[in-house]
Parts: sequence; C-alpha cells; structure tokens
Amino acid sequence: MKLVVVGMGYVGTPVAALFADVPSFKVTGMQRRSARSAWKIDALNQGKTVIEAEEPGLSELIKRVHDKGTFHVTDEVAEYRDADAIIIAVQTPVDENHIPQYESLKQVLADIGDNMRKGVLICLESTVAPGTTNYIAKPILEKHSGMKAGKDFSLLFSYERVMVGRLIHNLTMYDRIVGGVDAESTHRGIELYKHIVKAKIHPTDALTAEVAKVTENAYRDVNIAFANEIALICESLGVNVHDVRGFVNSLPNDLSNPSANPYRNMHVPGAGVGGHCLPKDSWLLKYGLDTYGSFSFDPEIITGSRYLNDSMPQHMKQLTAEALAEKGMKLSDARITILGVAFLENSDDTRNTPAEPLYKALLGNCAEIIVHDPYVKEFEDMHITNDLDRAIEGSDCLIIVTRHKEYHALKPGVLKAKMRTPIIVDGRNVFNPEECLSKGFSFRGIGLPVKKSG
Repeated sequence: MKLVVVGMGYVGTPVAALFADVPSFKVTGMQRRSARSAWKIDALNQGKTVIEAEEPGLSELIKRVHDKGTFHVTDEVAEYRDADAIIIAVQTPVDENHIPQYESLKQVLADIGDNMRKGVLICLESTVAPGTTNYIAKPILEKHSGMKAGKDFSLLFSYERVMVGRLIHNLTMYDRIVGGVDAESTHRGIELYKHIVKAKIHPTDALTAEVAKVTENAYRDVNIAFANEIALICESLGVNVHDVRGFVNSLPNDLSNPSANPYRNMHVPGAGVGGHCLPKDSWLLKYGLDTYGSFSFDPEIITGSRYLNDSMPQHMKQLTAEALAEKGMKLSDARITILGVAFLENSDDTRNTPAEPLYKALLGNCAEIIVHDPYVKEFEDMHITNDLDRAIEGSDCLIIVTRHKEYHALKPGVLKAKMRTPIIVDGRNVFNPEECLSKGFSFRGIGLPVKKSG
C-alpha cells in the first residue's frame, strides 16, 4: 500500500514513521521546501528525527524505516498520483481576529485534487473548524479532480491526541475517532488506522468527529481557565491556591479505594496556555458554530476562558512590577530574566508559548531582558541563551514561565549569590515560597498570598 502523509511536523512525522514500519506499506512524507522547513526533507531522508524534544522511540523508529527503505520525504506533488491513501497533517492556525487560516490546507487539497487517482482514501487529520471537511475540503477535492466524494474517492476526518514527549505512545495507545463523509469512507478509515492503533477505534461522521476534536481541547482550556481564575481569587484573598486545589481534589471517585482517580480534578494554574491546539481550538469551535450552525449564540464560557488564559502573561508582568517595588526598584531599571521559552516542560515546542506575549509586554519597559531555555535555540526575535549561569548572573528578577527540570535544581541560596537583586516570580510552582522568603527574596507566584521576606 502506498501512503502519502502531508506535513512533517509533530503529528505527520510520527504517523508516517509508524505506517512505514507496517509490513507491505511504503510511505512518502510530503513537505514544502520552504526556507523554514526544507531542512526536514534532508534530515528525514538521512534517517534523522526532526523533533528535538525527548520523544521515546521516535528516533529509533525513523532510523529503522529509513534503513528498511519504506519511508522517504519529498516536495513533489506527483507522488499523489499513485497513492492508495493520503493523510493531511498541516497546520491550521487562526489569525488575530480568531479566523482560521486555511491557506496551506487549501493548497494541499488543490494539489491532491489535481493529481489524485480514482479510489484514493483521503484522511484529514489537521484540526479544523466543524464543517470544514464537508464544506471546504470536499468541494476543493471535487472541483480539482472532477470526481465525487463517496463515489469516486473516500474522504474522512480523524483526529489524534498527541502530546509532545508522548507522540508514539498516544498515537498507538489512545482511542481513535474516525468520521467519514459516508459509511464506506468511515469503514476504509478504520481499516487503515487499525494498522497502527492498538486501542479502540470509534466510527462516526465527519462533522461529529470535528466537533469532538475541538471540544476536547476547549474542555481542557476551560478547566485551565477555571484554575487560573481561582488562582486570582486566592491571590486577592491571601490564600494558597495549591492548598485549595489539593482539598478540592481530595474527594475520591471510589470510596472503597480512596487512591483511585479523584471525583474532581481541578487543573494547575500557571503563567499562560500554549501549544498548537488549546489557544486556537476554542476559536475553531466558535467559527464552525457561527459559519455553519442553524442558529448563533455567544459561547461565553468558552470564549471567556480563552480571554482569561491569554491574560495570564500580562498578570505575570504585573506580579513582576509588584515584586520589584517591594525591593524599591522600578521595572524600567530592572534586568529581567525569563526562564523558559517552550510552552511545555522539557521540550523544544514553542508554538503559541506564553513566553512570547510576556516578552513583548516587558520589551521596552525594562532595562534588559535575558531569555533562557535549555532546549530552544531560537524563537522569533528573542535572543536566547542556553547558559543558565549567564542568564542568572546579575539579574534583578527571575520569571519562571516553563517548568523545565533544570529549574527544579536551582537553590535560592545559590541564586541570591549570583543575582543583583533577589526576586523571583514563579509562574509554574517550581520554587518553595517559604524557602525563598527565608533567604531574603521578594517572591510572587500565581495563586499565592503575598508575604514579605524575613
């Protein structure tokens, strides 16, 4: 079976490699040869991974399928012509007005339509607004191919539940939802994904699958916003949100087994929400409602949660100014160190990182900004150092944005000797506040009461 996977990112790369490891499959990865991404073609064709974060099993898998000769990457759209199945996994961002930007997706669909053969199975894995498969993908493919979906080719939407650091595990061990534009498309999709998914595969229609995908991420975003809102309340009232969270989550789901999953699972508050999915999927859900729904209304809980989570980097700036003032300093005179650029701990994934709006909020408002991350080498216009000692030396304030393991090893006493002014603003509950206060630090944290150093 010849399979083409479009987009060699955090989803497309492991999906392609997993299928290439299946007997009787030959997989072609499709990647644009752009200034930013062309290097992926050469790297993967040399059997090297393009994901630098810790990904158990991925590097070995890519090398194995490369050595077997069952996986190669190209930018030649002619590869679509004899493909039995095509999986699309390109990015689908939203703009500043929360409108989905489908330029890449539409171009891929047009290229496929111009080249695909009759009988091909086309699987859309890119996260999209509900209605996209039926009202955007299907018409483009039909127009460019001159064929009809459900008759001449199969079309479906199927989503993954990947997380950086667990890509292979999640793709193979988590349930998969497959929704076709007709029953035959759904059936063919299930037969395809059975080759790599060891968990249950749920059949449905394309629209239901699209709604389920963005709902999963909107649900998580709302829960994080709830935790952040409770954290702000705790700050104002002068109590510790982590104590509150522990008490809330102490109610067991099974009284006969108190160690079982809690009946309630309040999330951990923090400096902001990042990643490819959560910052945009709520807007995709709303866009689908506004565009294709039979009636419209404002989903206030979902959109309000989005705005609240987006406000957390600005709150971090406010806490920084307050902590500096406690030491008699102005923000404009301070040398600030941001610890963490990746949105996810122990990874190099910078997509929609809350470090970026925090950096922009501080830029021009303080004397100097030093940015450190042990995994990220470059991002946007930030000058990033991987030298932690250099980032700390002479700093007036450390702002923790990412919960990297390297930051857990930092000791307040050692930090104080290196810093010009002992101030910590902890956005990820890395430090023990009492220990920092005992060492003379001015300390602020998300959801923590304000206490003066002794």
